[in-house]
Amino acid sequence: MTALGGRVADEERGGVSRPNRVAMLEKLADLDAQHGIAVAGGGEKYVERHHARGKLTARERIELLVDPGSAFLELSPLAGWGSDFTVGASVVTGIGVVEGVECMISANDPTVKGGASNPWTVRKIFRASQIAEENNLPTISLVESGGADLPTQKEIFIPGGKLFRDLTRASARRQPTIALVFGNSTAGGAYVPGMSDYTVFVRGGAKVFLGGPPLVKMATGEESDDESLGGAEMHARVSGLADYLAEDEHDAIRIGRRIVVRLNRGRTAGVPVLSSGFSAVAAGEKLGNHRSAGGSRRGSFADPDADPEGLLDLIPTDLKEPFDPREVIVRIVDGASEHNGRPFDEFKPLYGTSLVTGWAEIHGRPIGILANAQGVLFSEEAQKATQFIQLANSSDTPLLFLHNTTGYMVGKDYEQGGIIKHGAMMINAVSNSTVPHLSVIMGASYGAGNYGMNGRAFDPRFLFTWPSAKSAVMGPAQLAGVLSIVARAAAEAKGQAYDEEGDAGMRAMVEQMVEEQSLPYALSGMLYDDGVIDPRDTRTVLAICLSVIENAPIKGAEGFGVFRP
Repeated sequence: MTALGGRVADEERGGVSRPNRVAMLEKLADLDAQHGIAVAGGGEKYVERHHARGKLTARERIELLVDPGSAFLELSPLAGWGSDFTVGASVVTGIGVVEGVECMISANDPTVKGGASNPWTVRKIFRASQIAEENNLPTISLVESGGADLPTQKEIFIPGGKLFRDLTRASARRQPTIALVFGNSTAGGAYVPGMSDYTVFVRGGAKVFLGGPPLVKMATGEESDDESLGGAEMHARVSGLADYLAEDEHDAIRIGRRIVVRLNRGRTAGVPVLSSGFSAVAAGEKLGNHRSAGGSRRGSFADPDADPEGLLDLIPTDLKEPFDPREVIVRIVDGASEHNGRPFDEFKPLYGTSLVTGWAEIHGRPIGILANAQGVLFSEEAQKATQFIQLANSSDTPLLFLHNTTGYMVGKDYEQGGIIKHGAMMINAVSNSTVPHLSVIMGASYGAGNYGMNGRAFDPRFLFTWPSAKSAVMGPAQLAGVLSIVARAAAEAKGQAYDEEGDAGMRAMVEQMVEEQSLPYALSGMLYDDGVIDPRDTRTVLAICLSVIENAPIKGAEGFGVFRP
């Protein structure tokens, strides 16, 4: 496992300047810094205080829980970015392998306001629950939270009930739920262990009650202490809420791993692993290009035919400049071998050339790929995508969408040629496709092109962005220009002189605002993706996702909506 600094290549090789690489490396350095903020949690002072109490941090608990050397795919690490709350939203969520079983792991971060939940915490946990449901994953909750952030309770209380609903429905679906309680689990939080299938309480640490001693005193006048009211021993011996009583945090994690062994979920041998150590992929620790130890469920596979390092050279600093997505594909899919013959079998290569479609494998698992080539989607591209999506569903093959699109083409000729109905046909196919979808936003993802390419609103199983990504209703200059044209027409209709100086200021302000709102950190902060990743990690991240989705049956759609001719 190597950190970012160990993977940064020279900015110039062989005397040839690589401006795209230089720009991407700068973005990656900033991304590393942003992830560092999330990893820091509440900061050094509160981490030291936590350790002084003999407690492990959230990530230390996860590191001990997951199998040695296995990858931990952290999700939504930048949740809350740009808000008044600490980046990461006081909870760590992600997918890890525990005793060979892929599990959704959620760990409160007690170094951030005692692990109290804010509005972004709730949304982040909801997203983790959705992923667990869609992919049939057991959930392990590492609990230590003071409950809701009271100043923002109005944004938490009503939607927060979904957390408990999700736990009970997971149990009904036979998706096991396990709660390891290390500290406070107060008020509504007490229902997390209360609604979990299995509970482990740490002696002297776990405190689980609907109301603590002060609240009980206020409500009933009763005098009580933490242990008699909600301590681990009381719940193990008296209330029965604790299934297992752990001697310390390490013992709780050991018991949690043994619970997973007894779930009878089978082992997932094809999960990518690291050469050593623990990796929070999205939190700045880089996976590199490692093979799965023990091979793939699908058999052997070859490394990509082109070096993934070259991905840093591909994305132009100006997203208006096109790039060939085949250069991305050849760096993330399995290389040629006796098993697969060619790394990428392109479908309809001479038709609708602004969209590249075809079949490949990643870590031995089949995938259908749709990748934007020249940015704009025309009618031909929309019809080609529709057919390809139907074919993927007929063969039960997952789909990968690689975004770099400014949207569907506009103009009189294109409107008359049916661009609306053809774009709607593609969106219909995406909406009603039932094979798992994965999305990576590499560059631009504007307008309805974001929808047709399976953006967040269309519930891809996983969606990641590169640091070069931008997503909005349209590009900043286009949006500012449209507003200017509308304002100018309104002034003319009223017979008023148009304020050119004011127009220039308005356009500059709008362009800056849209630019800031469409950047990957802002989108990731609002949980519109599952994380911003280093392009070189794309293959490994996708391999983990493809392994995860195999925990649930993969079955294509048997029918689609009405396609307008």
